[in-house]
Amino acid sequence: MTNREQEILQIIRKNPMISQKELANILGITRSSAAVHITNLIKKGSILGKGYVVKENQYATVVGGANIDIQGFPSSKLIYKDSNIGVVKHSLGGVGRNIAENMVRLGIHTKFLSVVGEDVYGQKIIDEGRHIGMDVKEIMVAQGQSTSSYLSILDETGDMAVAISHMDVIEKLDINYLISKKHVLENSEVTVIDTNLNEDVIKYIASNYKESKLFLDTVSTAKSMKVKDIIGVFHTIKPNKLEAEILSGIKIEDDSSLKKVGRYFIDAGVKNVFISLGSKGTYYTDGKQDGYIEGKAIKVVNATGAGDAFMAGLVYGELNDLSIKQKAIFGNAAAILALSHEDTINPNITVDNIYKLIEEEF
Repeated sequence: MTNREQEILQIIRKNPMISQKELANILGITRSSAAVHITNLIKKGSILGKGYVVKENQYATVVGGANIDIQGFPSSKLIYKDSNIGVVKHSLGGVGRNIAENMVRLGIHTKFLSVVGEDVYGQKIIDEGRHIGMDVKEIMVAQGQSTSSYLSILDETGDMAVAISHMDVIEKLDINYLISKKHVLENSEVTVIDTNLNEDVIKYIASNYKESKLFLDTVSTAKSMKVKDIIGVFHTIKPNKLEAEILSGIKIEDDSSLKKVGRYFIDAGVKNVFISLGSKGTYYTDGKQDGYIEGKAIKVVNATGAGDAFMAGLVYGELNDLSIKQKAIFGNAAAILALSHEDTINPNITVDNIYKLIEEEF
């Protein structure tokens, strides 16, 4: 949903019987433009027709980890086994939380299911989420536990050199917790999960909430093995080249084998496949259309948040009925914005800025 559409929904909630002319006057647009926005909102199911009855329960859900990220940036070339002069930054992180924040910044009503520790970091995650408009009411605060932390050292190019993760509290995100959140999961339009979750938790969601469009972030080659046997239940997947090889059992050596891997996932039941090829771009397929979005030559400031932004872009694309190619372009543009900022999440990531970048680069 675009920022303008969200603005219109807010006005309609206050006055469901407002005319298109009145709406146009408030927004400073033409009546015909207001009519187009109303038509689009009806098509998307956000409003239900005459009288502008608003569908209140349309939202997406992210189930995943929430961390405190501690990042080290060297001032010059990174020297191993030595003390490097540079900058150390603390920020909120976690694959699930990062995806959720990016989704909120793209105007998506987002509920976040996670577990934090009973400490100042856990409270900060909840407070900051609430501040940006994320629905954090369902987050569990685990008594006597520490909030997850992720320590990473970047090299002089902005890429990750080494990292250590301390995520013990994620064990509290178990099936019992998910059962208590049934009302959230069963009404979610899209549900995003990452493979930091325990395997039994992933399989529980996959078995019980197939009606929600399940989006998968594979996280890493080792963790992606948790979903190898159930990959077909996911609506959308975004593995990188190595993860795609492991999940499919097919070595990607050329264009033909890459398409073969894409077909493997489609035949298994996946609806949308996006395979990241690093600097070479992204291959996409839905079984009917396939193609490549070429990588763009940009200055990488911080590479840690690109995948999270890409996934959020794919969720936006699905909720806004974009084509498979449009989703790939939108996701790539979101990732570029993430790469170009020193923070893991670019505070300037908006739908308008993404479309502006698409017009310039794609």
